[in-house]
Formats: sequence, C-alpha cells, structure tokens
Amino acid sequence: MAALRTLSVIALAMSAGALRGGAQSAAAPELWRDVEIIRTAYGVPHIRAENLRAAGYALAWLQLEDYGTHAALQILRASGRMGLVFGRDSMEQDFLARRARARAVERFPRLMTDTRDVYDGFALGLNRYITLHAAEYPAAMPADFTGIDVLAGDMEQPAYAQARRFLSQLDPAQFPAEGGRRGSAAPRATSDEGGAVDAVSRDNVGSNAWAFAPSRTTSGKAILLRNPHLAWNSGYYEAQMTVRGHFDFYGDFRIGGPFAVIGGFNAALGWSTTNNAQRLQEFYALDADPANPDRYVLDGASHPLLRDIVTVPYRTASGIAAETREFWDTPAGPVIHRAAGKIYIVKTANDGEYRTGEQFLRLMHATTLAEWKAAMRLHARATSNFTYADGAGNILMAWNAALPMLPHVSGGDTVAIPVKATADMWTQYVPWDSLPQFLNPRGGYVHNENSSPHFTNLREPVDTTNRYPNIEKPSLSLRSQLALQLVGDTNRVSLEDVVALKHSYRMLLADRVKPDLLAAVRATAPTGDVAAALALLARWDNTAAADSRGALLFETWWQRYGQGLSDSLRFARAWTSADPVHTPVGLAQPARAAEAFAWAVAEMARRYGAVDVAWGDVHRVRRGTVDVPVGGCSGALGCFRVLNFTRDADGKRRANGGDGWILAVEFGATPRAYSILAYGESSRPESPWFADQAEPFARGVLKPVAYDARDVDAQAIVRYRPGAPR
Repeated sequence: MAALRTLSVIALAMSAGALRGGAQSAAAPELWRDVEIIRTAYGVPHIRAENLRAAGYALAWLQLEDYGTHAALQILRASGRMGLVFGRDSMEQDFLARRARARAVERFPRLMTDTRDVYDGFALGLNRYITLHAAEYPAAMPADFTGIDVLAGDMEQPAYAQARRFLSQLDPAQFPAEGGRRGSAAPRATSDEGGAVDAVSRDNVGSNAWAFAPSRTTSGKAILLRNPHLAWNSGYYEAQMTVRGHFDFYGDFRIGGPFAVIGGFNAALGWSTTNNAQRLQEFYALDADPANPDRYVLDGASHPLLRDIVTVPYRTASGIAAETREFWDTPAGPVIHRAAGKIYIVKTANDGEYRTGEQFLRLMHATTLAEWKAAMRLHARATSNFTYADGAGNILMAWNAALPMLPHVSGGDTVAIPVKATADMWTQYVPWDSLPQFLNPRGGYVHNENSSPHFTNLREPVDTTNRYPNIEKPSLSLRSQLALQLVGDTNRVSLEDVVALKHSYRMLLADRVKPDLLAAVRATAPTGDVAAALALLARWDNTAAADSRGALLFETWWQRYGQGLSDSLRFARAWTSADPVHTPVGLAQPARAAEAFAWAVAEMARRYGAVDVAWGDVHRVRRGTVDVPVGGCSGALGCFRVLNFTRDADGKRRANGGDGWILAVEFGATPRAYSILAYGESSRPESPWFADQAEPFARGVLKPVAYDARDVDAQAIVRYRPGAPR
C-alpha cells in the first residue's frame, strides 16, 4: 500500500497543480474608480493606480484582456478546482493543489499588508473580468477567487519532478524513467515550458544581462541590459505600474500572477534575472520504526509520519463526485517512497516559501542599493542571478540561491543520504551575503549569460574555487565568451551602442573551428560541389545575419560532425577553466570533419536546392501576417543573439523562442530606455498587438520606452478604467 500511495503522489506532482479548499467568495469593490490604464505605441499598458489593490486589479484585467484565459486558468489550478470545471480528467492535479493552498491559507496573514493588497486586488481583477466576459469561459468557471488563491500559485513546492527521476533509479521496475529506457537516470533536456529539446537548443534556455558603470559609458551614467531567452509563449508582459505613494516601475510581469518573474527599473535603479545552476533538493533515507511502519526513527526516538487525507470534488455528467488520496509527510519533507525498512523523503529548499511576491514588491519599492540588498536578504526567491545598476552609478552581479548548507556530500538524483540524526540533514541556508557577488568591479562592467559566476568580471582576479561545494562549478559558454568580447575592456559605450552590441550576429564557434575545417577539407583535394562549397565557407564572415551565406552550411555540417560526440571528442582542446576565453578550439577529428562536410553539401542541395542559401531565407519570424527573415542562432553555435526555431511544413524554420524580450535602460535624472517584445503584448491573433513588434524585432530595431508621465500622456493611444460600467 505504501508503494501505491507514493506512486500517486509522484504522478500527481508531475501534473503540476496548485490548490483550493474553502475560500469564501468576495464581492469586488469598485476598484475601477481607483485606476486608469493608458496604452501607448504597440499597446504597452501604463497602469496608474491610487493604491496597491487597484494596481493588482488592473494587472489581472490586462492579462485576461491580452492573453485570454491563461491567467484565470493558472489561478484556477492554484485553487484546486480544475476537476470542478473540466471534470475528472483534470482532477488529478487538484490533490497537490489543495495541499499547497492549505499552506497558503495559513501563511497569507503573515504577509505585509501591501503584499496582501496586491494579491487581493489581482484576484478581484480576475473576478471582475470573468463576470463581465462570461462567454469566454466554461459555464462552471468560478469568479470568486481570493488573494489566497493567487498566493498559492506563487508558493514554492517540493521537488517532485526530481523525485520522479530519483525513483527511476531506486526502483526502475515501479518508476520507469520518463521518455527513455526503464531505469535510465538521464532526464531529457527540457525547455522552459517542459517540452523536450534537442542538443543544439539545450543551450538556448537562458538569458543575457549586462551592467556598465559610469566609467564605461559616454554619458557617465550606469546602463543595464535585460535580455531573457525563453519560449515565445512563456508570457513575458511589458508594462508600467505607477502606484501613488509607492513606486513607478517599468518592466515585465509574467502572465499568471502579479509577481511571477519581474525585472525592470524604477526612477532610481533596475535589475535583470538570469538562470543559474544550483541544487535545491536532497534525498534522505530514514529508518522506519520496526514496531510501526507509519513511524520513523530519528535522533534515537520514534516519530509519527504526518498523514494528510485530501478529498477532491469533480464534475460529472450527472453532478458532482469526489475522490480521496492519502499523503504522508515529515517536518523535513514529503514521503516519496517506502521500501525495505526505509522511508525516503525529498527535502527541498524554500519548500512552502510564500514571500517571493513580497520580496519582488520590496525590490520595486527600493530606491537605493542598500534598500535593494535588504530586499534580497529576504531570500525568498530560490534561484537566479541578479544583475543590477542604479542612478548612483553602482553595478552588481549577485549569484542568488536558497542554497542548503550541506553537512554531507550531495547525493545527487541517484543516492539517498542515510539519516540517523537531524544533524545528518541540512537544516540551514548559506547566508545571502556569503553567496558570490561582484559590486563595482574594476573595468566597470558585470555580465551573465547563465555561465557560472566566477567569470563575471575578468579585470578582477578570477578565483574558481567555491566557498561552498554546492555553488555551481566553473563554466563559461561560447555565448558568454562572445559577451566578454562585446563588452570589451576600456571602451566607452552609449545606450545605443549597447543595443547595437546586443544584436551581434557573430557565431563564435565558427571562429574557433573553421580554420581546422577548411584545412581538413582541403586535405581531401575536393572537386565539384564540395570545392565550391569550401570556397563559399572560406568567404563567409562567420555570422548568422539574415543575409549571411555560409552560416546554414556551417550549421548543417556541425550538427553532422558533432552528433553523439562529447566535447573532448569534438574539439582539439575542450573548454578548460585554465584558459576560459580561448577554449574550446580546433577539431579533434579532421577526417570525420571532412566526411561530414561532404555530407552537408549534399544535404543542403537536397533540402534547399543550393548550398549558398542565405540564413534568413530559411530562418524566419512568422507571426500573424508577418513573415520576414531574421538573424540569430543557437547558443551552442556561440551566438549572443540566441533564437530557437521550429520547422514549418514548407521546410522553413520559424522562430519560437530564445531572444524576444529586450530592455536596455540608462539611469539619468529620468531613466532613458529602449525595448522590444517580439511576440507582442497579446496572444490573441485578432489583437492589434499580436504581431506589431515582430517585424522590428527581426530587424533588430527597438522602440523608445515611454516612462515619464508627460511622455506617456503625449503618446497615449487609448485610456480607460478597467471594468467600469458601460
């Protein structure tokens, strides 16, 4: 029975829910009176609110107005009522959702009043919009969400996905690995949306961020670049939120809540987040009490497992039915398996953390570096590098994580650490101020492109040792190496220079291996089509610009040459921290390279009818009626402008992720900024803001940001009070 119970827990977790249970409906006050939405060019909304409840209300309204039902369904999942709306097929995720929501009920009163106001306002905005647009929703869709439901969607959960992989090792017969042979430990690479990706696009899930100190800018003012790389349906939403007496913030709000992921700027400072690598969970094996399998032995004493019975109602053709699941927990984490006298648990950093939104709200309020760092010390956000710049001229890169202070070597996803005493498990976090940070370094720059923090600034002495063993190991991708070349050393840059540098189309991999490739093919004394293709490659400028001829041939060759090879078998010299900015370099297998090149020449003719096809003839931005060429390539090829593509029926590749949201800001008396959101402010094809930024994005053209109130008023296209009576 224990094994069956565990299996249901993990299966539920993989369906990714969040829950409800007993929230009372709340009548929406007339919050539309307290807020105005002004839309400027490209539909960018500027929220002007009298209070934080009204600001949250307007943001929810906008997300439903521009992104359809997505945000409402996110909060429905968090409320644990998917089964009540969509039936039994959608009911399974409600079990974990109701467990999470029960924690939110208990934690919601602990939040600051300001944070609760935003959550409550967001819920009221959802309710108001759903009530006035009922035809867009299923008949059973509720319109009684509360701030608790919204908080439940923001709360950190146990690492159930990692637990599933662990169990595939522990008991492969009962828990076969997903998408592979039974018992395989290797998980598939996934995109931000959880779908499988190939080896080339694995390097594309990430972001770029730069900050320049006044000593490196032509204006003498600090500059920040924000450039996330995610799937184009990930729901970044560009907006300005101005709340009287609180803040005037411009940046992004992820669709589905008021605080999901935020980066941007206010009048005094700004920041950008980039993904980092950290291990936030450990698996532990407790001894079951021989006298009672529902108890465990720790610190020499027997303790009861915590039993949680969850009942979930769901809609049927004839009415409402319900099912019940049994869950078992310990104070250290949920039980994921029981076998052979052992009780296996997963202990996850920030499990149940409820203050992430509160931390972001404090960051939005901050007006000095000291206030911003005080907000970061809340340590509610469990992951991400934070790159920072401000009007006082400070720049900073902070490697942020809710990092467990381990009393043991990590067991990874394959080993459960045996536990006899509490001291055998981690119980504390590494203090935020002890994590890697780079404040105002020599050279006047910091950067991050998802590589390790060790190489944030090369003008400072580089130390590749880690103060704590579970800080990520040294790494510097080709994308990061190209960034260091673009950032430069002593040159001064303007805001416009930063935008131009960000749009570099260089393919650094070609710089590193093309000389060896040319030599390898020449050694075969090529003739005919291969000789002509070799001449084309020699003329190619090593860029993935839209008009580049040779880039497509090089990419086709590299995929063939490198297929199935580790870096040590691909490159003459693989990457090493001893020479981080000049490796990898060269080709380890010239004969294989020449053979793969001849294959690529024939493959190009088969696919495209010619070898000298321009990159942009194949790589396109296609959205709505827009169909235009675009430059940019995979991070695995060493591009800084990373783009992901999917192949359309006509053989063309349509951009669907990677680069897409760009924000560059200079901190003067009034911030000056440029931005672009490739997939626009709306996911509704009928919206005028669905595809209007696609073509300028493809050309590398950014729009000026309207931040100052006078500029916003002067550029207003439409103004309205959301949810006002008609």
